[in-house]
Amino acid sequence: MPRPTRRIPTPRAMIVAPQPEAVEAGAAVLAAGGNAMDAVVACALTQGVVDPMMCGIAGLGVITLHDPRTGTQVVFDGLSPCPAGAHADMWSNLFERECSDGYGFVLRGAVNEMGRTAATVPSILRTFADAHAAYGRMPWSDLFDGAIACARDGWMVRPHVHTMMAMDETAYGRVNTSEKLKLTEDGARLYLRADGTPKRPGERVVNPELAATLDLIARDGADAFYAGGIARRIAADMAAHGGLITGPALAAVRSRRVEPLRVPYRGRTLVLPPPPAGGVFVGEVLRILEHFDLPPMGHNSAAMVGVLAEAMKIAGIDKDNHVGDPDFVPVPLDLLLGDAHAAEAAARIRAGERADLTRVGAEPKGTTTISCVDADGLVVSVTHTLGVPSGVVVPGLGFMLNGAMNWYDPRPGRATSIAPGKRRYSSMSPLIVMERDAPVATLGAPGGAWIGVALAQVLVNLLDFGMNIQEAVLAPRVSATSETLDLSLRIPRATEAALAADGYRVKRVPTTYAFAGVHGIALWDGVLEGAADPQRDGYAAGVA
Repeated sequence: MPRPTRRIPTPRAMIVAPQPEAVEAGAAVLAAGGNAMDAVVACALTQGVVDPMMCGIAGLGVITLHDPRTGTQVVFDGLSPCPAGAHADMWSNLFERECSDGYGFVLRGAVNEMGRTAATVPSILRTFADAHAAYGRMPWSDLFDGAIACARDGWMVRPHVHTMMAMDETAYGRVNTSEKLKLTEDGARLYLRADGTPKRPGERVVNPELAATLDLIARDGADAFYAGGIARRIAADMAAHGGLITGPALAAVRSRRVEPLRVPYRGRTLVLPPPPAGGVFVGEVLRILEHFDLPPMGHNSAAMVGVLAEAMKIAGIDKDNHVGDPDFVPVPLDLLLGDAHAAEAAARIRAGERADLTRVGAEPKGTTTISCVDADGLVVSVTHTLGVPSGVVVPGLGFMLNGAMNWYDPRPGRATSIAPGKRRYSSMSPLIVMERDAPVATLGAPGGAWIGVALAQVLVNLLDFGMNIQEAVLAPRVSATSETLDLSLRIPRATEAALAADGYRVKRVPTTYAFAGVHGIALWDGVLEGAADPQRDGYAAGVA
């Protein structure tokens, strides 16, 4: 019997994201004649409504894009800075320890992750506005319809949203999000049930205050947030509660348009965001792996996983020691991504050396991502986040402030110590794969320190093993962000046994799809194929 005929029109444009409502908003903009930048902004705005612990207009993020008109790539750096009132030793007397998973620091009173002092100066909305002004096609005001409708009419709590609100973070040293939601009256009203527990899957969140805020920004532009009435209300709330963000700090926010890193791998070029974003980690892992012929080892064999783990640990150590805000700390990119360093690391792996990365566990997944390709070949990938939610919903505005001050080391004299205007290293790394002058894939992921390890593995699956993009995302992953080698549930038991026999400390996690949520689009031969990680709730939508 012949194979059934394909009856789905071949898409000319595509968008993929972890939230279904956000995908719908982006696809609607593409169908209405918008381009990839328009669709990404519409999608991101909607994400901030329906995934409010993960992202929002008071967050931070990074955009990587390919412009087919000029054949060039650019990064918009929207990583938020420390407030001007911050200084290196302001919390040194409160320091207790690093979070056990390496994602932040435990301070007495949790002032760096909960409340007004936890917020860095929000930068993502200005970044979206600047990127849209440079590359968008539709009017700014037309990009808000999906987000406003979700806020005004309500949206249904999904399993992943509930997981983030109800997650137990105390083992890592952080405050549970459910406790943060009790911090402000608006947060409790929006996201908690009458008994004080987070709303459950299937229950609805209606946020008319956020709808009104978004309507104002749609009408008056990002300046409404940074210099208008919204800015004044944020500054007043900060002043009333000992926060660090001021009106002048908001008015001064600008995105940065920077050159991406370009890292060769197997005859292609990886276009990655530079420090303080996380592209350097992904690039270093792949540069080391290029010294090994991985397919003959067998996919996810003990031999392959061992090589992969050591490359991850070496890159992780280098990141911890060398990578911060290049405005404050010189980052030796030529060394970290250079031929000699990669060759020396590969030689150490072949000699059986084990890198010592002494941390425990895995980072939380308080981030989200979008990838989009339009019919003209514009490719846009964005990852944005709140860091961790601060718990602060400014009265009457409907959105939560980021809690990204938890990313800074409260001990002075370190690469990631607190300083006014300083941006903290972020593992966010939306990327594009180029084959000569043509983009052939774009990827992004939420997932803390797992972002880099997940993106590296999906790239290996694509470029070394020839998987299609959905196969590459679905394949079982491992994580080596500490001395413990974490294995997802579907890694073969024989591989686990062989790694343990070889001296690795291994831990099998009880998660079918683990270690970041990679989403992406492949473009080989002009055919668009999308991939959504099944651990989240989104999908890839094609537009004919």
